[in-house]
Amino acid sequence: MARLKLFVPLVAFLVLAGFLFKGLSLDPKALPSALVGKPFPAFLVSELHTDRMISQRDITGEPALINVWATWCYSCRVEHPYLIDLARAGIKIIGLNYKDSPGPARQWLEDLGDPYQLVLSDINGTVGLDLGVYGAPETYVVDRHGVVQHRHVGVVDERVWQRDLASYFADVVVPSTSESTAVEGIL
Repeated sequence: MARLKLFVPLVAFLVLAGFLFKGLSLDPKALPSALVGKPFPAFLVSELHTDRMISQRDITGEPALINVWATWCYSCRVEHPYLIDLARAGIKIIGLNYKDSPGPARQWLEDLGDPYQLVLSDINGTVGLDLGVYGAPETYVVDRHGVVQHRHVGVVDERVWQRDLASYFADVVVPSTSESTAVEGIL
């Protein structure tokens, strides 16, 4: 029995090494959402441009991207030209201005262009909290019934669009970046 006790540290080490190995093989960008397959959380916030109160009913009716962005987010500036391309191609995009001030957010959209059909002003981050937002940018695919179908954390670009998002909008053709002029004018 005393000899078996000598192997306890070795067994513990092997178990910990197995957990470490499993952890290293996971995709660090794969942050699954508990909301996939569930309705978009209920909310009531003002629209950035009009101050009209907007609820989850206003985002239903057709598939849409819900894009979480902020003026303080550098990566949001990087993805913005591609969002403009998507909007021009006919993709419905709803912005969720996350933990930001309305004045600078309006100016940012005026300066860089506005790809959003609606912009939810989530000043306190309550809608983001209900979504499980880690930070900006994040993008959610919501179907016509308001059910979350997919979540992407990070910049949406042509590669992400083709790999993860395009299949939800099969009837819309989005030009490739090489055909786009929006990126050249903004970056």
